Amino acid sequence: MEHDLLTIILLGIVEGLTEYLPVSSTGHLILAGELLGFKGEASATFEIAIQSGAILAVVVAYWRRFLDVAKGLLARSSSAFAFVRNIVLGFVPAGIAGVLFIKAFEAMLLSPMTVAVALIIGGFAILWIERTAREATVHSVEALPARSALLVGLGQCVAMIPGVSRSGATIMSALLLGIDRKTAAEFSFFLAVPTISGATVLMLWKNRDTLDLSNASDIGIGFVVSFVVALAVVKGFVALVGRYGFAPFAWYRIIVGSAAMIWLLMR
Repeated sequence: MEHDLLTIILLGIVEGLTEYLPVSSTGHLILAGELLGFKGEASATFEIAIQSGAILAVVVAYWRRFLDVAKGLLARSSSAFAFVRNIVLGFVPAGIAGVLFIKAFEAMLLSPMTVAVALIIGGFAILWIERTAREATVHSVEALPARSALLVGLGQCVAMIPGVSRSGATIMSALLLGIDRKTAAEFSFFLAVPTISGATVLMLWKNRDTLDLSNASDIGIGFVVSFVVALAVVKGFVALVGRYGFAPFAWYRIIVGSAAMIWLLMR
């Protein structure tokens, strides 16, 4: 069934705004859906489908980088092969975990309280990592050691818990491994392309019975809105964290998680 246009636009904005920030897009969509009464299997499918808009935003924002890598692969450039190797190593753990534990993941999607708790815990974790992360020694995705790329991928698996944040888990793992903020953020962006694409295809296939022509317009609008907003976020995020760090996002998580927990307990 079609849903209210304003609701669709709001959810598209939420997805685009939060996908690449360390605040959990899935968690925000779950809480927003709870608040707006947008729930059920069809809404879960919609929320997953519009993530493809955020994926396209990374492709558009970094098209020159991806084109250079493609040319480098044809020219057998070692840096291009290192780039692809690190993206593959970062993706594999989450890909395997997604296939093995998708049922548990789907069950957690039904729990807004899980989101609230994860937002709060994740906020304090970011504050701790900001203070304790060692000095950066890696300054490009191509320079990442294979072991570090794999460890960041393992860290990304934690983001299967709604509210943890895929970007937050990857960026914080990278900081702990001595990767600078800019590279950590960009590696998180690039990892999103295979990770979110794989999750979208898997979840849409599993929920294919809820897809029909009446949902197509909702998904289309949500896709466009999430793409436009995510593109703006991707272009501004690196400069933002370079100036202010990740602490503002940590405090935001703690405040929103606490407010959500109080609301859920009192309603």
